[in-house]
Amino acid sequence: MAGNSKRKGAIRKDGTKKGQTVGSGGQRRRGLEGRGATPKAEDRVYHAAHKRAKAAAKQQAKRPQRRKEDGPEYVVGRNPVVECLRAGVPATALYVMSTIDADDRVREAVHVAGDKGIAVLEASKPELDRLTTNGLHQGLALQVPEYRYAHPDDLIADALASPEPPLLVALDNITDPRNLGAVIRSVAAFGGQGVLIPQRRSASVTAVAWRTSAGAAARLPVAQAPNLTRTLVDWAKSGAQIVGLDADGDATLDDYDGTGPVVIVVGSEGKGLSRLVRENCDTILSIPMAGKVESLNASVAAGVVLAEFARQRRVAGQ
Repeated sequence: MAGNSKRKGAIRKDGTKKGQTVGSGGQRRRGLEGRGATPKAEDRVYHAAHKRAKAAAKQQAKRPQRRKEDGPEYVVGRNPVVECLRAGVPATALYVMSTIDADDRVREAVHVAGDKGIAVLEASKPELDRLTTNGLHQGLALQVPEYRYAHPDDLIADALASPEPPLLVALDNITDPRNLGAVIRSVAAFGGQGVLIPQRRSASVTAVAWRTSAGAAARLPVAQAPNLTRTLVDWAKSGAQIVGLDADGDATLDDYDGTGPVVIVVGSEGKGLSRLVRENCDTILSIPMAGKVESLNASVAAGVVLAEFARQRRVAGQ
């Protein structure tokens, strides 16, 4: 009996059996719990990667900061600034480098800006470099406000109400603001009433477009379409012919009558017209060319067609 009692475990004075182990109360389990993810190498102050990241941050801080995308726009260069001031671009300030070698263009820019009530501000070369980011300001920078786009419905309504038949240009897949500025300039030069661009995935009227348009963007309305295809369909219902430009067109510029209401749709040199836009064009027009040139730059193609349609309209009006 005694042997059995020991084997089963004798009773202590505190009421517990001999051989029992006091529980940890969960302390061991909590002690084994993870302490979170291991910090990245660059976050550990003793690691070489941390020292490299710190040195790179110091180097980045020394570099000139780029202008924020939503900041002011600047037209730079003596000729573009003078042309924009002559055209009445709604500028807010003219920055003139303090050490500038003034010529006739600089004097004219300062004089016109003063007459128009535009603030003329003196700036050092480093300040102008920071404002314009590219250093090609030639000592002059014209600050312009955010461009105010026309509504597509207003653009077609005004074109239909004008004395001349509508002559509009729509851009599809054009992402270079220099092409946009050149098209705006051509449309203004050949009597067009406006330009239509998509709201997304398209060049917009930035300072680069202002500069390339040589101020024409101040005189010619540009509308943004939330959906380019839908807008073109609506314009077609208003009586306009939608004419897409493509090297493999079903008609040539030599044979097309551009004296009626026309919307010229220009695609990019690489992608051309998008599928939906192409399917909703009334005509796909090609430009006859000599030689082995496969395609023209978008702004050049638009200019060629606009010049021909303007010629046809002059002849028809005689």
